[in-house]
Amino acid sequence: MKFPDISRWRGPGMPARNGRGVSGVNGWAAVSAVTVALVAVPATAEPLVLLALGDSLVAGFGLPPDDGFTAVLEDALQAEGYDVTVVNAGVSGDTTAGGVARLDWSLADDPDAVLVELGANDMLRGLDPEDARENLSAILARLQDEGIPTLLAGMRASPSWGPEYQTAFDTIFPDLAAEYGVPLYPFFLEGVAADPALNQPDGIHPNREGVDVIVANLLPYVIDLIDGQTSAGG
Repeated sequence: MKFPDISRWRGPGMPARNGRGVSGVNGWAAVSAVTVALVAVPATAEPLVLLALGDSLVAGFGLPPDDGFTAVLEDALQAEGYDVTVVNAGVSGDTTAGGVARLDWSLADDPDAVLVELGANDMLRGLDPEDARENLSAILARLQDEGIPTLLAGMRASPSWGPEYQTAFDTIFPDLAAEYGVPLYPFFLEGVAADPALNQPDGIHPNREGVDVIVANLLPYVIDLIDGQTSAGG
């Protein structure tokens, strides 16, 4: 808390050299009482910072800013009584490799916790699942080294890639969650994927109604992550 410079006060209750106003012991007593009162008021706690590291699903592609994932999640958390700022570190088109490349820049926000949502573009482009695994592992290892609580959001491969690719991709997320001991939200698009009513015309990106479903499903996991942080004194 930044205290005001009382040496510059010239209001009622301040001793005056010309004798006007409250003077002597009573005047200084008034100033002392104000100072004690200021000291007794606890500093306002800073909001927790939750960094959402992701792709277009986090960035809010095709949506007004207030309808994007991070804005809706922040509103939902505040409605539940949590003073949390959700930082939008989503980049449309980003792959897991892109997430690794900009991790240092993203962590400049000094987050208290991180939600990792990456992998959808690796899958859509048919990139090697082992590369995605290595990239996500590098991200989780860095966050672990930094001591930042992390929630991993999973993604699932389209059946069009075939069962071998699908198995190799889908196992990335539970495997890494177990390896690094982080909570896993199994599928970021749960209840939204392939539902025309909840997606934009491209059939890939959620509309506002779809974002509401994602946030409602994910919210208990985020609250658990935040509760763990606050109970640890973070």
